[in-house]
Amino acid sequence: MTSLQQVLAEVHRREWAAVLAATVRVTRDLDLAEECVQDAYAAALDAWARDGVPDRPGAWLTVAARHNALDALRRARTLRSKLHLLVEPEAVTGQDAAAGPQVHDDRLRLVFLCCHPALATEAQVALTLRLVCGVPTAHVARAFLVSEPTMAARITRAKKKIAAARIPFRMPAADELPERLDAVLTTIHLLFTTGHTAPEGPSLTRTDLEGRALELARMLHGLMPGEREVRGLLALLLANHARRATRTAGDGRLLPLAGQDRSAWDQEAIAQAHELVLGALGGGDPGRFALQAAIAALHASAPTYDDTDWPQILLLYDRLVQVWPSPVVALNRAVAVAMVAGPASALAEIEALEQDERLAGYRYLPAIKADLLRRLGRETDAAVAYERALSLAGNDAERAFLAGRLAEVGPGR
Repeated sequence: MTSLQQVLAEVHRREWAAVLAATVRVTRDLDLAEECVQDAYAAALDAWARDGVPDRPGAWLTVAARHNALDALRRARTLRSKLHLLVEPEAVTGQDAAAGPQVHDDRLRLVFLCCHPALATEAQVALTLRLVCGVPTAHVARAFLVSEPTMAARITRAKKKIAAARIPFRMPAADELPERLDAVLTTIHLLFTTGHTAPEGPSLTRTDLEGRALELARMLHGLMPGEREVRGLLALLLANHARRATRTAGDGRLLPLAGQDRSAWDQEAIAQAHELVLGALGGGDPGRFALQAAIAALHASAPTYDDTDWPQILLLYDRLVQVWPSPVVALNRAVAVAMVAGPASALAEIEALEQDERLAGYRYLPAIKADLLRRLGRETDAAVAYERALSLAGNDAERAFLAGRLAEVGPGR
């Protein structure tokens, strides 16, 4: 990859969502906006090679994409009927201005547009990850444990439904926010997890995606500070992000939680997470993000790995699996079971989860099973499980870690 292509790839990661959101203002059509933005990036490759990279590449791309959109509207002879759509959403009418909260970041507007209740929840989340966050369709599919063609079809149907329903590009009114909130929270969380552990590539993390998710979570908290689940999501992200500097060694090797230097964790972020958790847990039965945040906060606040309050974490997982009966939650709960009741008890739960087809291609299922078998001294069986996990792992850091474990228990150890 040439240096210009590398620059453009970085600009794509950093600016895609903002450029797309600005273009949707003009087109009110997600497909057309996406096409116009893609054309702008293609044009940048030639223009920047000739004239140099502009000081504000995001602004250059936004102007180019909006110009493409206006040209497309003219060609379709619809510009006259759509001129009013070029006005800022808050200024369209007095009624619209009063209907929804004032939000000055188009990316959050676009998230709420994609998370319209007319769409199925999975379609809402998948569409947002693909369009707003620029996550490749293959990675979105992996997050939902489905095939790439299946996910591509879902995203296409969701875009067509938004276009057919003429869903406006504006923030929902205050009384409309709750029905979209869970999908928005889920999207931001999946964006963070996709960055926290990259599905593929040379690095363990995608810091651009992590940072984008945190930014959106903070904006959402500013918009809805009284929502307990919004507090929970922000707390969850802060507690996990606080460990970012210690998750790999200097040479890029993955460091498990037990081997991380806790003195290098971001204590300010952990303190913020702790305060948010207290607010998220109070006032009634906690939701799934509040419970996940409480678990993350317990990990982050333990002075050492051996001091981790595993019994309390297991109790929180017991609540979480009731609130959110997900096979991934059940798998994570099994890790806590292993620390409280021993690896044999956890292994029985893992073997039951292996019957769940939703986890058939989930790389952490065989990885956790392999670790339990290793701790039980069943090294031959552990090697088989490590080989399976290695075949499913995407990023190089995870692959290297699993290969190291395999070498420890395999025939050539």
